[in-house]
Amino acid sequence: MEAFAWVLLRRYGVVYRRLLEREGRAPPWRELLRVYRRLEARGEIRGGRFVGGMAGEQYALPEAVGSLREVRRRERTGHLVSLSAADPLNLSGILTPGRRVPALTANRVLYRDGVPCATQEGGQVHFLEPVPPGEEWLLKKALAGHPRTGLMDGVHPTEPKDGAAPPTQPRLLV
Repeated sequence: MEAFAWVLLRRYGVVYRRLLEREGRAPPWRELLRVYRRLEARGEIRGGRFVGGMAGEQYALPEAVGSLREVRRRERTGHLVSLSAADPLNLSGILTPGRRVPALTANRVLYRDGVPCATQEGGQVHFLEPVPPGEEWLLKKALAGHPRTGLMDGVHPTEPKDGAAPPTQPRLLV
């Protein structure tokens, strides 16, 4: 049981109950909880609240706590990352608040600075946060990973098809 608890800690850095939804063969949380409490008492890991919006006990590697603090302090650059919902890195609704996107290859998730901002499910685009009208086309293209927009290599398109000036946006990292 302890070996599995360490595997989860090394994989995610922070472990909490909701994270186990992603793990198919995970033991019950109550059993892992005993192990994590024992490791915390020995001073090997840290217990506390590390991920906002997630209820219950959370445990983290000491180096993960420092990394989380660094990420929180980092200036938001607006970098966009588009993933297939079937990608193992798609942890929307697990590591981030909100609902899960079904893990189908046709579905996609768009992250801005590590936070899901849009999804594409069944051909429909859903914005998870308010988006200025001039930015919608850019996010839709980024979500699709459309190579002709130039977003894949970080080059911005010179002009959208409707003739409006393109909004200033950061690069898409894929």
